[in-house]
This record gives sequence, structure tokens and C-alpha cells, in this order.
Amino acid sequence: MKYAYYPGCSLHSTAEEYDCSLMAVCQKMDIQLVEVEKWVCCGSTAAHNKSKLLAAALPMASLALMQKMGFEELIVPCPECFSKLKKAQHHIAHDKKAKKAVADIIQTQCNDEAKIYHPLKIFSEDPLLSRIPSLVKRDLSGLKVACYYGCLITRPPQIAQFDNCESPESMDKVLRAAGIQTLDWNHKTRCCGSSFAVSQPEIVVNLSRQVIDDAKSAGADAIAVGCPVCHVNLDSRQPDMEKKFSTSYDMPILYFSQLLGYSFGISSTDLLLHRHMTKAETVLESIKQPVAG
Repeated sequence: MKYAYYPGCSLHSTAEEYDCSLMAVCQKMDIQLVEVEKWVCCGSTAAHNKSKLLAAALPMASLALMQKMGFEELIVPCPECFSKLKKAQHHIAHDKKAKKAVADIIQTQCNDEAKIYHPLKIFSEDPLLSRIPSLVKRDLSGLKVACYYGCLITRPPQIAQFDNCESPESMDKVLRAAGIQTLDWNHKTRCCGSSFAVSQPEIVVNLSRQVIDDAKSAGADAIAVGCPVCHVNLDSRQPDMEKKFSTSYDMPILYFSQLLGYSFGISSTDLLLHRHMTKAETVLESIKQPVAG
């Protein structure tokens, strides 16, 4: 299987562990990800606050580059990038004037037919989902994980067209296929505070604390995420939570791809587990057992 790959800015910087672990997992699953040549930033929050046209042109420029490479399907791990690419595609598909204006800006035709996927979509469906159990090398059945989807990855549903926006299951399916216990809990789609981490960090501390508290109440040993912003908020703000609420948290926050890769026998070094603020390796080492046979 071969897909074009759009890492976005985060996976080449603050979320390098997401990029590396996803690549390692895909290699094990015989998936080839080919990075879009000379891709540009999706615009994130800044572009759509400044200009609707700019917010469409930036993602469409990368989709045009993908098309020149001969690809029709694109994997986008970052929910912010995933959302911006899907929204731009939806916008120009429903607004002929905008489509022409964007085409003039990027100086090529708009690729509004490209298929854009979050990796959880392809992993949670056959044939890949059925392949996961055969690749497991470490028994992580003793690990209880709260799968955290955040507020963006499945919303708005008419644009994301991915999973159930109110009660998503794709990450749960993927980790369960690897033998990991996933939990029912209430905050799996609650917002962590997102980019308020920059302007109003106290909001992030309060919202992220609620997410971690609910995961702990459900009995979670760790929280799995598929979003760089969610990861940094939940992982890095725990010392602030402890100071403000006089409670010890120490909750490991891992990318789903790291958990999947660890179950496949990939080393913690290759998965960059050491980059986390919380001690992710400790909880994994405490429960792992070799798979019989």
C-alpha cells in the first residue's frame, strides 16, 4: 500500500515522536508513505482568522503538489492539518468563485477530488485492522488505556467524514487489535484547551486536568492521543496542574502509533519515548510480557 504523506509543521518539530513512530509502524505493516515534495503549512489557526481565501489556498497548494506526484490518497496525522485540508477542499467544491480565485493564486487547478485520511481511518479498517494481531511481539494486555480523540479530529462530521463525532471508536479498535485494553470514559472528545496554551494557559491547565482526572477515574494507566496539540497540553501541563490543585498526576501521554509500535516490538528509542515529559517507558516496562510462541 502506498500513500502520499503530509506531516505538517508539528510532526517535523514538536511532534517528531509521532512522525517517527507512525513511519515505523507503517514499515511493519508494509505501508509506504511518500512525503509531499515542497509541501506548505496548512495555515493552522492564523490563516483562517486572517483570510478565508488564504485558508483555502495554502492547503490546496499542497494538494496540487500531491497530484503532480501522481497520488490520489493522502495521509495526514495532525488533526489540525487534516481539518484545514478537508475544509479547504469542501470550501472550493461548494464555491465556484473561491475555486477560481484559489486556482489563480496557486497557478494550477484545484485538486478537490483528493482523498484525505487520518491514519486511524486506514488502520481501523480492513485489510490493515486484521493484520495487526499477527504483528504483535509484546503482550500489552495488562495495560489500560484511555483513547483521547480531542475535539477536532472528527468534527465537523460533514467535512471530516471520519468515525462517529460523538463517540469515536477508531483508535480503540486499533489498540484492541494489538491486545491493549481500552476503556469507556466520558472525556474522550472533550477539548484540552488547544492553542489557548499560548494566550491563556490557565484554561489549558483546567481543561486538560479534567481530561486526565476522568481518565484516572476510569482506571487508565495511560492516555493515547492522535494530535500533537493534545499531546503537548496533556503531557507538559501536568506540573502546573499539580501546583494548582495539589494533586499528583504522573499520567503517561502517548501517541497511539507509539503504543502500536511498542506492541510490534519496536524499541522505545526508535519510538522516541524518551521525549515525553511524563515517564512513558516506565508504565510500558512494568506490564510488558513476551508473546508466547
